[in-house]
Amino acid sequence: MNASEVKALLESTINDCEVTAEGEGCNFRIVVVSSEFEGMSTVKRQQLVYSHLQDAISSGAIHAVTMKTYTPEQFSTL
Repeated sequence: MNASEVKALLESTINDCEVTAEGEGCNFRIVVVSSEFEGMSTVKRQQLVYSHLQDAISSGAIHAVTMKTYTPEQFSTL
């Protein structure tokens, strides 16, 4: 799996989502911005993202993910 595949997977499964993905092999760094994160704790946001990556993690296509998650409002203030 490559970074563009990770990006496409998340953007197709999380509502109103923009993803930046970097990495190679099976280690990725991602930034996910979605209005779906409104009212969620950081842990709940990460659990949501991981739920969409679970098949790739189980197969070994993804070994490690470092992520940052933001609502659009939070991201606009960075």
